[in-house]
Amino acid sequence: METTDALASRRNVRKYEDRPIPAADLDEILDAARRSPSSRNTQPWDFVVVTERAHLERLATVWRGAGHVASSAATVAFIAPREPAEGMRIEYDLGQATMCLMLAAADLGVGTAHAAVGDQELARELLGFPEDRYCAYLIALGYPADGPLRPVRKLDRRAFDDVVHRERW
Repeated sequence: METTDALASRRNVRKYEDRPIPAADLDEILDAARRSPSSRNTQPWDFVVVTERAHLERLATVWRGAGHVASSAATVAFIAPREPAEGMRIEYDLGQATMCLMLAAADLGVGTAHAAVGDQELARELLGFPEDRYCAYLIALGYPADGPLRPVRKLDRRAFDDVVHRERW
């Protein structure tokens, strides 16, 4: 898929086919996140990949809006330091890693959807990350149950000319 096609096709997918993502494809998706830029090249993230169904079902309970995690083929937990280094823009860095992961997934026909993490203690118990870290969010992955990703025709976005300003507002 071309990059612009991946951008046009990427959407939140919360219902998945019951089939695994091949290990090589999952690694390619994770490598895209790993390669994303970060403040001062600090690479502040760690990723915990969960693919076992029972584990996904429990992980889905860390946030009231994470039910889709239970039926995903895989979910990636983004782990970050509680106390980022001075000058680090952790949320910006994590956002870039997230978008790289989501675009790489779309390129392979894999749908994604994010979820917050409310219960950090349960997340820590399930994922085993250290006390000086927190689980920033979850990205669920899977093949869309309603058919393959394709460019979104009816885009629910503000009009281009309402968003883009040239030289000045």
